[in-house]
Amino acid sequence: MNKIIIGLVGQIASGKGTATDYLKKKYGATSYRFSTMLRDVLDRLYVEQSRTNLQALSTFVRSSYGEDTLAKVIAEDVKNDETDIIVVDGVRRPDDIKYLKEISGFVLVHVFADMEKRFERITKRGENADDNQKTFEQFKKEHEQESELKVAEIAETATVQIDNNGDYESLYEKLDDLVTKYAKQD
Repeated sequence: MNKIIIGLVGQIASGKGTATDYLKKKYGATSYRFSTMLRDVLDRLYVEQSRTNLQALSTFVRSSYGEDTLAKVIAEDVKNDETDIIVVDGVRRPDDIKYLKEISGFVLVHVFADMEKRFERITKRGENADDNQKTFEQFKKEHEQESELKVAEIAETATVQIDNNGDYESLYEKLDDLVTKYAKQD
């Protein structure tokens, strides 16, 4: 099998995490998230892991140390990983893939779903402290944040588009097709 590095880009609650979990479970993939390093810092500072705090910290790190700081960390982690399938979950800006594109086997995948479906998902999962009580208007407003605006820009450059408005089985089938296609390419 050729090494595959799958970069997942998509709006909030489009199904990137579900796709990552499936690839980990079925194929033994390892995964990296840009938000993991930010969550680690927030935890160390004893600051709540809200979307607002994550975005503020990301902006601070990028403005203080360079727009590509987080991208460098992820790329180094990926280079050092021996796993055949690696998932980079949460690509949000062009700089996020700047170094990943230089690694053989990288493919950018856009996972998308309708806003109403994504709102339903985010309020059910409660990943961040402020997700469960979020209103639809607040959810729509979050899409005006700098990081979310960049998602549409980077999604346009994706090699693969996965519509995730269906059920789990439909998503899993599309992911299986993706792995089959890219595992055999030379």
